[in-house]
Amino acid sequence: MITEEQLDRYRIEGTPLRVVRDNIETNDVLGIVVAWDAESVVIRKRSRKVVKLSRSYVYEPVTVPRSEV
Repeated sequence: MITEEQLDRYRIEGTPLRVVRDNIETNDVLGIVVAWDAESVVIRKRSRKVVKLSRSYVYEPVTVPRSEV
């Protein structure tokens, strides 16, 4: 699970993230952190749509190679 400190750093810096939900790369969500609570994270995609995702997913910057779940 991603920590509060990591989420806050990503939000302040505006770091583009990749959210890895399963082994299929096309199911990844790309965007920036907008908000979060104890169980979920709100990500704004490039299309300006927002999605609410579980904090149990893998959150990583898009600049690093994709990790496997």
